[in-house]
Amino acid sequence: MKFCSECGQTVSLLIPEGDNLPRHVCQHCGTIHYLNPKLVVGCIAEWQDQILLCRRSIAPRHGLWTLPAGFMENGETTTQAAIRETLEEACARVDIRQLFSLVNVPHINQVHLFYRARLLDTRFSAGLETLETALFSEDAVPWPDLAFQSVTLCLKAYFSDRRTGRFVFHEEALQPRQG
Repeated sequence: MKFCSECGQTVSLLIPEGDNLPRHVCQHCGTIHYLNPKLVVGCIAEWQDQILLCRRSIAPRHGLWTLPAGFMENGETTTQAAIRETLEEACARVDIRQLFSLVNVPHINQVHLFYRARLLDTRFSAGLETLETALFSEDAVPWPDLAFQSVTLCLKAYFSDRRTGRFVFHEEALQPRQG
């Protein structure tokens, strides 16, 4: 960050009084700019024994498969974000159940949240950011072609829980991939 979004003057990186972390501070108007992690929110949309996946038409990871998910917008709840992203990416309507997985991705300043959800019908299709959508049973999931490590972790936990018949909340923290 170079300029203050309040007054347009340059900002300096320093530790404000009463804080313990460096922040972008405008010395002209006094605004402290807090840069916080972004939330990525989506869902595991279930239909009978299958889940809905989307093949990405955008970077990053163009052409790879993922759960319907995306960045949360200001003014919406996390459940609203999951419903909106599923509709945008898969043209699918869902009934949100419970929060299932939280994946911390601190090296890129993100937190990924995935809800369990029930597809309301099978009228789904590719949205603007999606090449195609499809339902997959566990043995048909294209594991090597999943776009994000957070999605892989979430789906492994989901299928493991489904085998036991008991769904619990999962929290993980990802580290940067080596090599």
